Amino acid sequence: MITKSQLLEPLARLRTDQIVVTTMGVVRPWGRLSAHPFDFASADSAMGHAADLALGLALAQPQRRVICLNGDGSMLMTLGTFVTIVQAGARNLLLFVVENATYEITGNQPVPGAGRVDFAAMARAAGFARTFTFKEAEPYSTALPDLLALDGPVCVVVRTEHGHEPPMSRRPDEVPCLQRSLAEDARRLRAALLDATARRSETASPG
Repeated sequence: MITKSQLLEPLARLRTDQIVVTTMGVVRPWGRLSAHPFDFASADSAMGHAADLALGLALAQPQRRVICLNGDGSMLMTLGTFVTIVQAGARNLLLFVVENATYEITGNQPVPGAGRVDFAAMARAAGFARTFTFKEAEPYSTALPDLLALDGPVCVVVRTEHGHEPPMSRRPDEVPCLQRSLAEDARRLRAALLDATARRSETASPG
């Protein structure tokens, strides 16, 4: 099994200007590693829809790669998203399924089908041309640079150890992304993307 640190730290080191959407048990550990303006914490509202949101961002920002760090419990809630992603042709989307077999932030209740469900096979059946499964840290970290460069949509299933993140709050002692409301974080991401687009246009303008 891969620890959450072994999953996220190599990704944080390699991440450049990709949009990164996190949800549930991955939000806090990613927030401790990254304060990038293109981070979005899809947490404590509309559980199961982080992958849908990431797809919308990928379609709205075709010039930029989008990484979604989804959970296995969340993925089970919206399995049809696999099909929608393929149908939409989101070549800039990299979908991680963080498979820890529990609903971590609500008390580590077991996810239905834990240990039997094959998310990579589901993604292939939905039409994903590139799917990967990792159970050990070294093969994952070695493959990660190439995974980040692949045309998508790509599905990467990472089997991780159980975590112990408590329920989320908006307290001042939370990681910064959870001190803001979901709406505030959405406005912040939108402003950052608009600013980046404007700066790119200025750079590309003649004279």
